[in-house]
Amino acid sequence: MSSGFLWLAASTGLLSLFTPCVFPMVPVTIAYFSTPHDRESSSVRRALLFGLGIVGTFTVLGLALAAVFGAAGLNRFAADPWVNLTLAALFLLFAASLLGWLELRLPWQFVNAVDRSAREAPQGSSLGALLMGATFTLTSVTCTAPFVGTLLVLASRGSWAMPVVGMIVYSTAFALPFVALAFAPRMVSRLPRSGEWILTLRVLIGILEVGAAVKFVSNADLVLGWGIFTRQVVLFTWMLLAIVAAGYLGRDLRAKAGRREFRLAGIVPVVVALLLAVWLGSGLSGRPLRQIEAFLPPAAPVASLASNGGAVPTWLLNDYDGALKASRTSGKLVFVDFTGYTCTNCRWMEANIFSRPDVGAELGQFVLARLYTDGEGAIYERQQAFQEHTFGTVALPLYAIVDADGKVRSTFTGLTRDPAEFIAFLQRARG
Repeated sequence: MSSGFLWLAASTGLLSLFTPCVFPMVPVTIAYFSTPHDRESSSVRRALLFGLGIVGTFTVLGLALAAVFGAAGLNRFAADPWVNLTLAALFLLFAASLLGWLELRLPWQFVNAVDRSAREAPQGSSLGALLMGATFTLTSVTCTAPFVGTLLVLASRGSWAMPVVGMIVYSTAFALPFVALAFAPRMVSRLPRSGEWILTLRVLIGILEVGAAVKFVSNADLVLGWGIFTRQVVLFTWMLLAIVAAGYLGRDLRAKAGRREFRLAGIVPVVVALLLAVWLGSGLSGRPLRQIEAFLPPAAPVASLASNGGAVPTWLLNDYDGALKASRTSGKLVFVDFTGYTCTNCRWMEANIFSRPDVGAELGQFVLARLYTDGEGAIYERQQAFQEHTFGTVALPLYAIVDADGKVRSTFTGLTRDPAEFIAFLQRARG
């Protein structure tokens, strides 16, 4: 489990606090803990239980995903094209809601039933605080679902614990400010009021969700082999969305300048959005955008077996037996890359490590086999079963070096940001 995933879980949890479904409810929620005649110990206990209700509700979601699909099924779930297309449709639906084109709510009967249970609980009871946290989580689902959905899909990389840990980290970051403010109710009065800034943030998050929908459609494209949502198409779409965001942020600049109300703080977000558009556009020519390559389709089609930058020799695709045969003929060891169509860590390694000339020179000393384990069809299921049986894991990426008889020499799990570490792994196997 990478630190990057944990940081993403925590940061999305904090970002969720500023969504329009959540932020306006902060003072109202804190008031629940601040009744005039409450003892301090009672208020603290209820604040902690409220946070536990939030953490528990999100964590149950992670547990349910892990229990339903299991370790091996999580990879196929994350790569299933219909799952990705469904997620794309949901993101577009949530974006339409945030942009004000439609209103989404959970069934009122369900929310009211939970809310009634919380309010009818005895004053100061532990059950009431827990249910209050669960109710708050459910009523904010319109804004939190896109963050949670993305996190769960990224967590689906072969370890049953990742969805659970991801939800615990996300929900803890989400609940922590509420608990902290409950300890110091006076701080609530110093929070900024909901106003135009929250509406602007709502639109920007809606635009961000459209970009996420494009990403999920590109996942389905990779598995189904359409060849439509390529790296260039995704980048071009994201560039257009950044321009739209800049236009929205700058919608009042001319009028404000005419009234001499122009402020530097008003133009900074516009400039940032335009610079983002320029940066995304610079990748259309093939220039690597190393910071986001993990979220983009491969620069070259999977079927071409080419790697970014051409630094790595040709790969044998989904042909392990052919790789062993080539090993016996050439006398080289086999480097096996267990990868996935929608594996972000795999894309990051391909874009940032495999594309380096020094790493490519080392890989050139091996017969290279790339085995996808998350596609649709019997061959992918066999390759995943082979990975699990031989190496005891279905986590991606997994790199293994074997001899011509299939005997394992060495393995390397996950990503590394240190090329020297990966080169040392390759050299140790050959030495």
